[in-house]
Amino acid sequence: MSFITNYYLLCQQEQVHSSLADEWVAATVQSLKKASPTSLKITLRSIREGRTQTAGECLRREYRMASHVVRGHFSRDFFEGSRAILIDKDQNPKWMPPRLEQVHEEAVEQYFSRIDDPQWEDLNLPTISYHGRNIGSKL
Repeated sequence: MSFITNYYLLCQQEQVHSSLADEWVAATVQSLKKASPTSLKITLRSIREGRTQTAGECLRREYRMASHVVRGHFSRDFFEGSRAILIDKDQNPKWMPPRLEQVHEEAVEQYFSRIDDPQWEDLNLPTISYHGRNIGSKL
Protein backbone atom coordinates (compact mmCIF):
# COMPACT_ATOMS: atom_id res chain seq x y z
CA MET A 1 0.00 0.00 0.00
CA SER A 2 1.37 3.42 -0.86
CA PHE A 3 2.45 6.09 1.58
CA ILE A 4 -0.37 8.42 0.51
CA THR A 5 -3.01 5.67 0.73
CA ASN A 6 -1.88 4.88 4.28
CA TYR A 7 -2.32 8.52 5.21
CA TYR A 8 -5.83 8.57 3.86
CA LEU A 9 -6.70 5.48 5.87
CA LEU A 10 -5.17 6.69 9.12
CA CYS A 11 -5.83 10.43 9.21
CA GLN A 12 -8.50 12.98 8.64
CA GLN A 13 -8.35 14.99 5.42
CA GLU A 14 -6.90 18.10 7.09
CA GLN A 15 -4.12 16.09 8.69
CA VAL A 16 -3.25 14.46 5.38
CA HIS A 17 -2.86 17.75 3.54
CA SER A 18 -0.94 19.38 6.38
CA SER A 19 1.45 16.45 6.77
CA LEU A 20 2.12 16.08 3.04
CA ALA A 21 2.65 19.83 2.71
CA ASP A 22 5.12 19.80 5.60
CA GLU A 23 7.09 16.96 4.01
CA TRP A 24 7.09 18.67 0.63
CA VAL A 25 8.30 21.95 2.15
CA ALA A 26 11.07 20.18 4.06
CA ALA A 27 12.22 18.31 0.94
CA THR A 28 12.13 21.52 -1.12
CA VAL A 29 14.16 23.45 1.45
CA GLN A 30 16.77 20.67 1.50
CA SER A 31 17.01 20.78 -2.30
CA LEU A 32 17.42 24.55 -2.29
CA LYS A 33 20.21 24.31 0.30
CA LYS A 34 22.17 22.08 -2.10
CA ALA A 35 21.71 24.35 -5.14
CA SER A 36 24.14 26.92 -6.48
CA PRO A 37 23.64 30.20 -4.59
CA THR A 38 24.24 32.14 -7.80
CA SER A 39 21.63 30.08 -9.65
CA LEU A 40 19.13 30.58 -6.84
CA LYS A 41 19.48 34.35 -7.02
CA ILE A 42 19.31 34.36 -10.82
CA THR A 43 16.19 32.20 -10.74
CA LEU A 44 14.43 34.35 -8.15
CA ARG A 45 15.09 37.49 -10.17
CA SER A 46 13.91 35.78 -13.35
CA ILE A 47 10.65 34.72 -11.71
CA ARG A 48 10.05 38.23 -10.40
CA GLU A 49 10.75 39.85 -13.76
CA GLY A 50 8.71 37.30 -15.67
CA ARG A 51 5.53 38.19 -13.80
CA THR A 52 5.31 41.49 -15.70
CA GLN A 53 6.77 40.47 -19.06
CA THR A 54 5.23 39.18 -22.25
CA ALA A 55 6.02 35.64 -23.35
CA GLY A 56 8.45 37.01 -25.94
CA GLU A 57 10.28 39.07 -23.33
CA CYS A 58 10.46 36.03 -21.06
CA LEU A 59 11.93 33.91 -23.86
CA ARG A 60 14.56 36.56 -24.60
CA ARG A 61 15.44 36.86 -20.89
CA GLU A 62 15.68 33.08 -20.47
CA TYR A 63 17.80 32.80 -23.62
CA ARG A 64 20.24 35.40 -22.30
CA MET A 65 20.44 33.74 -18.89
CA ALA A 66 21.01 30.27 -20.33
CA SER A 67 23.58 31.60 -22.80
CA HIS A 68 25.58 33.27 -20.05
CA VAL A 69 25.41 30.12 -17.91
CA VAL A 70 26.74 27.80 -20.62
CA ARG A 71 29.44 30.27 -21.64
CA GLY A 72 30.74 30.19 -18.07
CA HIS A 73 32.26 33.68 -18.13
CA PHE A 74 30.61 34.88 -14.91
CA SER A 75 30.48 31.63 -12.96
CA ARG A 76 31.59 28.03 -13.43
CA ASP A 77 28.79 26.69 -11.21
CA PHE A 78 26.99 24.97 -14.10
CA PHE A 79 30.11 22.99 -14.93
CA GLU A 80 30.84 22.31 -11.26
CA GLY A 81 27.31 20.99 -10.71
CA SER A 82 27.61 18.81 -13.80
CA ARG A 83 30.92 17.47 -12.54
CA ALA A 84 29.57 16.69 -9.07
CA ILE A 85 26.39 15.01 -10.27
CA LEU A 86 27.20 13.49 -13.68
CA ILE A 87 30.93 12.96 -13.96
CA ASP A 88 32.52 12.30 -10.57
CA LYS A 89 29.15 11.56 -8.96
CA ASP A 90 30.44 12.73 -5.59
CA GLN A 91 27.28 14.83 -5.08
CA ASN A 92 29.48 17.52 -3.54
CA PRO A 93 29.71 20.59 -5.77
CA LYS A 94 31.96 23.45 -4.71
CA TRP A 95 29.93 26.54 -5.53
CA MET A 96 31.62 29.91 -6.01
CA PRO A 97 30.61 31.83 -4.06
CA PRO A 98 29.46 29.17 -1.59
CA ARG A 99 26.80 31.21 0.27
CA LEU A 100 23.77 33.26 -0.82
CA GLU A 101 24.87 36.40 1.00
CA GLN A 102 28.12 36.34 -0.99
CA VAL A 103 26.29 36.63 -4.34
CA HIS A 104 26.13 40.33 -5.13
CA GLU A 105 23.41 41.99 -7.20
CA GLU A 106 26.01 43.11 -9.75
CA ALA A 107 26.90 39.47 -10.38
CA VAL A 108 23.24 38.55 -10.88
CA GLU A 109 22.70 41.52 -13.19
CA GLN A 110 25.30 40.20 -15.65
CA TYR A 111 23.13 37.19 -16.50
CA PHE A 112 20.34 39.41 -17.81
CA SER A 113 22.50 41.47 -20.15
CA ARG A 114 22.87 41.06 -23.86
CA ILE A 115 25.96 39.01 -24.72
CA ASP A 116 28.75 41.30 -25.89
CA ASP A 117 30.23 39.04 -28.55
CA PRO A 118 29.85 39.58 -32.31
CA GLN A 119 29.69 35.81 -32.85
CA TRP A 120 26.79 35.41 -30.40
CA GLU A 121 23.37 36.61 -31.50
CA ASP A 122 20.60 37.75 -29.22
CA LEU A 123 17.28 35.93 -29.52
CA ASN A 124 15.25 37.52 -32.29
CA LEU A 125 11.67 36.39 -32.48
CA PRO A 126 10.16 36.28 -35.98
CA THR A 127 7.90 38.98 -37.32
CA ILE A 128 4.66 38.01 -38.95
CA SER A 129 3.39 39.53 -42.17
CA TYR A 130 -0.33 40.21 -42.07
CA HIS A 131 -1.98 41.91 -45.06
CA GLY A 132 1.35 43.38 -46.11
CA ARG A 133 2.17 44.72 -42.63
CA ASN A 134 4.93 43.33 -40.47
CA ILE A 135 3.82 42.82 -36.91
CA GLY A 136 5.74 41.43 -33.95
CA SER A 137 5.43 37.86 -32.87
CA LYS A 138 2.36 37.04 -30.80
CA LEU A 139 4.75 35.76 -28.18
